[in-house]
Amino acid sequence: QVQLAESEGGSVQTGGSLRLSCVASGYNNCMGWFRQVPGKEREGVASIWGDGRTFYADSVKGRFIISRGNAKNTVVLQMNTLKPDDTAMYYCASGAPFSRSCRDFSGYEYWGQGTQVTVSS
Repeated sequence: QVQLAESEGGSVQTGGSLRLSCVASGYNNCMGWFRQVPGKEREGVASIWGDGRTFYADSVKGRFIISRGNAKNTVVLQMNTLKPDDTAMYYCASGAPFSRSCRDFSGYEYWGQGTQVTVSS
């Protein structure tokens, strides 16, 4: 069982930036970030495969950057040019078994507790 721990989120104004990090208790080829707003389905935001390939939802392309930390069991999500629509609970996840599932935000097995990101207009 892999445990994931996200850093604290925060509140910013439109156009601002936030950085989220996640530490996993074990290495996995795929690590990613999801987000969820009350009443809506959870959606994939960004993911990274073991060879360094990164994948993004269309809604965040060009604004968010996902990367591995110095330790391979960590992942960082740099969020720039934030919009009110980015307000959500953000979850770190890992364990998708294949690169295509990592890319498609499916099959993730392990989840963090979530951290709140709020963007005000």
